[in-house]
Amino acid sequence: MSVLLVIPARYASTRYPGKPLVELRGATGEAKSLIRRSWDAACAVKGVDSVVVATDDDRIKDAAEAFGATVIMTSESCENGTERCAEALEKAGESYDLVVNLQGDAPLTPAWFVEDLIAAMQANPDADVATPVLKTDGKALNGFLDDRRAGRVGGTTAVFGANGNALYFSKEVIPYVGQTYADTDDTPVFHHVGVYAYRPKDLKSYLNWPSGPLENLEGLEQLRFLEQGAHVLCVEVDGKDRQFWELNNPTDVERIECMLNEMGIA
Repeated sequence: MSVLLVIPARYASTRYPGKPLVELRGATGEAKSLIRRSWDAACAVKGVDSVVVATDDDRIKDAAEAFGATVIMTSESCENGTERCAEALEKAGESYDLVVNLQGDAPLTPAWFVEDLIAAMQANPDADVATPVLKTDGKALNGFLDDRRAGRVGGTTAVFGANGNALYFSKEVIPYVGQTYADTDDTPVFHHVGVYAYRPKDLKSYLNWPSGPLENLEGLEQLRFLEQGAHVLCVEVDGKDRQFWELNNPTDVERIECMLNEMGIA
């Protein structure tokens, strides 16, 4: 199975403009840009044939090419990372069996999350899209709840059926939990990790579908697939005690730097 891994990155983020170029200090004190850390995470994934950064901004292009990344320039009209991946596939000039979207704001994504997605798509030929979900412990769940109380979006949660088919994704914490969990407790809430594996045909179809009311309300691109009846497979991944967080808000910089330091990532 041939795999193209795309890192979509845009400068004009609504919540955090310019975040791909924000520098994050690792365990050694060395600062690397978010796009560089995302590139490093992508390059650690096994079973990938090509890795590219897809952007519409020359500042990101220049920064990425400076550390050796391959860049595909995409349109400013792309509404989200999935549309940017679809355009990057068109411009790549080669055919692939699978396209992976490793979003440029998730530098702590472990390689095995993506490898598990690729394996799941191989094992489930009826799946149109696959995306990882991570069972939260009390510490992660309490962080989500604290963010929501403060009016911040700290992460996306997912609910899915017994067969793994996605039922819904939300920036609210779902399902509702009416109890308090200690940091080390298992919880029934699953954190949706913003990585996707698509069949090329479904990625191309995505461009022709209008954004629906749920996608517009939540601001979650994957809901377009659900609203159009696509089969989205949630793949439960093992965090292996590794911390994971996405850079959504300026306040996340300090949180991610602490995680880099605690995990010894340079």
